[in-house]
Amino acid sequence: MHPPPRTAAMGFRYLDRIATEDNIHAFLELADLAAGAGASANNVFLLSHRLRQSKPMQVCRALLGRNPEAVALIEQRRLSGPYDAAALKALPKGTLGHTYATVLEAMGYDINFFPKPEFYANLESDADYINYRVYATHDIHHIVSGFSLDNFGELGVISLSVAQFAHPGLAFTDLMALLLNWFRNDTPIDELETPAEQARTAGYAFGMISKGLHIGAEARPLFPVIWEERMEQNLEELRAELGIEAVTEGTCSWQANPALVAALAA
Repeated sequence: MHPPPRTAAMGFRYLDRIATEDNIHAFLELADLAAGAGASANNVFLLSHRLRQSKPMQVCRALLGRNPEAVALIEQRRLSGPYDAAALKALPKGTLGHTYATVLEAMGYDINFFPKPEFYANLESDADYINYRVYATHDIHHIVSGFSLDNFGELGVISLSVAQFAHPGLAFTDLMALLLNWFRNDTPIDELETPAEQARTAGYAFGMISKGLHIGAEARPLFPVIWEERMEQNLEELRAELGIEAVTEGTCSWQANPALVAALAA
């Protein structure tokens, strides 16, 4: 027997309201930015800026609005950094500050690489400040969560903010990573030999997103943490206080990188 023919009343009739020419054009612009994120972090910064007046940002603001500390921070428009890498490296081994500065230096990253307030309209709106703070604290989230600062751990760390307050720019990046990796790979993940090949699959992306969402859901709110006041704190003690079960093994963890382990031990 053949199933009865579907009618407009049975489904899909809402698609003409979603797939308008304007919506498709806006989606393709955002997708283009997300696809270029691997080549330049500025693409992700701009992607979030484009979404500052979106409905997803309204959800993000509502979720942060449930936390009095986050509300106070947004109202204050408190800036992050700039960080003195040499001073942080001089802190005792095992502290957040020493670990943060040492890992970024070993990877050749600028510890103050994040958009300035001018990029986000001088933090005019709450949404502008939220975007600013998310990226100003992004690398610190890598350190406290254990997710590596490369393609192997990136989807994990951005999912922390998706889990905790549904940040639209990062949520869109998660979704596009799944979609793009699904299109680009034609081999089952268990047949791929190298971690680099596996990381380009939808299965790997889904695993990293899931892991990050779980860690973010279990942790205390990270948005309002004043990291500058925590630099002298032992990293493991800080993780315990924040309820973070860090990723410490495998290619998705910076703690499993021999070069970083050696730099921290030096």
